[in-house]
Amino acid sequence: MRVHRSGTTLAGAALAALALLLPLGLPGTAAAAQDPGARQAVPARGSAHMGMGVIAHDGQGPTSGAATLAAQTEGVDVSSHNGNVAWSTLWNSGVKWAYVKATEGTYYKNTSFTQQYTGSYNVGMIRGTYHFATPDTTTGAAQADYFVNNGGGWSKDGRTLPGVLDIEWNPYGAACYGKSAAGMVAWIQDFVNRYKARTGRDAVIYTATSWWKQCTGNSSAFASTNPLWIARYASEVGELPAGWPYYTIWQYTSSGPTVGDHNHFNGDYSRVQALANG
Repeated sequence: MRVHRSGTTLAGAALAALALLLPLGLPGTAAAAQDPGARQAVPARGSAHMGMGVIAHDGQGPTSGAATLAAQTEGVDVSSHNGNVAWSTLWNSGVKWAYVKATEGTYYKNTSFTQQYTGSYNVGMIRGTYHFATPDTTTGAAQADYFVNNGGGWSKDGRTLPGVLDIEWNPYGAACYGKSAAGMVAWIQDFVNRYKARTGRDAVIYTATSWWKQCTGNSSAFASTNPLWIARYASEVGELPAGWPYYTIWQYTSSGPTVGDHNHFNGDYSRVQALANG
């Protein structure tokens, strides 16, 4: 009888532990079936960065004949996970522009911001900043304000690029942040409207085509106003989200030299300058 009770206790403990794991979206669970983008391990808030979910979620898609200029200008994007960046090494390798994560939600500021933003400028790069969106935490307008107030502003000095809205898979939960396609489009509109009101510039939108289709219903609402930064780790950029005939920036790898995320600007250096100047 003692053995029987011990076995029952152990089995009960195992079932209780399993029950605690189920909501995390482990493969084969109901939670995973409801949200294929669910993650087994939830990272710490603030640790998100551009392209965090691209490898896991976005395979190579069909080509679409997206307009690509002959000249492409190399750039990088960085966040606190890169720490202190060797900007001189990047500059000497041909990298001429950079985007630095400034903020996330309304709760996080990049702890490496000064070294990254000032360092890229000091070696001669044109640079700008980006905001990692968390549409499930606060409104788009609130996050645009937080971004502008903490490094996301713009000035017409010829060296500052317009701010970027990084809108992609949720690393902390459901891929679309619990929003319908219409709700997501409204949230993005709220952000870009406030950003333009604060800075006079249309924000660049960073996304991946597969996420955009899933979470905005492939909206074309922003194609005529907001430059597109597309994420696709492949030899060709592939299909673009609805409405955009061309990309402005293509993040083509997360395993480049010196820092992982490398990008092509769709044009020569004078086009990068033109975007900076508005």
